Amino acid sequence: MDLEQQIQSLLEKGDLQRAASRAVEGYGPEVFGFLVSLVRDTRDASEVFSQTCEDLWVGIERFEGRCSMRTWLYTLARHAAARFRRSPHRRAGRRLALSQVSEIADRVRTQTLPFLRTEAKSELARIREALDEEDRALLVLRVDRGLSWNDIALVFAGDDASKATLERTSARLRKRFQAVKSEIRKRAREAGLLPSSQPAKSKRRAGPVSARTPPGQGS
Repeated sequence: MDLEQQIQSLLEKGDLQRAASRAVEGYGPEVFGFLVSLVRDTRDASEVFSQTCEDLWVGIERFEGRCSMRTWLYTLARHAAARFRRSPHRRAGRRLALSQVSEIADRVRTQTLPFLRTEAKSELARIREALDEEDRALLVLRVDRGLSWNDIALVFAGDDASKATLERTSARLRKRFQAVKSEIRKRAREAGLLPSSQPAKSKRRAGPVSARTPPGQGS
């Protein structure tokens, strides 16, 4: 039985506490990583993650299964990040005191932070971090997490959005995704990570232009 089935089974039995705890255990590390990428500060991300888990705990009764629990948790995380951005000090230092899910959330943070801190900071990662928040979220959800466009639309529009709203949101995000990829390629060329475009009919001898091609560029 996979994680979604485990959570669904617990929900059907009315065991909401265990369902919430299992969701945080299973999806917490990747959602916390998403929040670190989103807010770009581990302390703030920890605060938002705590709020996300609290929102899950308080709101799990209204989970209707319109999407997977994984997608719903990302939706809660993005909403919690938006609230934190509007009032970053209102909940400073607050931690869950609702149930055992608070201990699980703390454990997830403790186990995930060392991994995030020791990841190599490549030039490509720096390019991604320089994008705006929506574009960073879009890249993480689509490229790193592999969510479907319908699920990504739910994360951006909310799980209570109408079908028409989700369709419009999905279309907008698909278009935006193509623009973001083009922007990343442009910045990668400027940083020397990709070869510069060469004139198709150029017959000139090697000169300053070709000399600027970064060494070690391969296929």
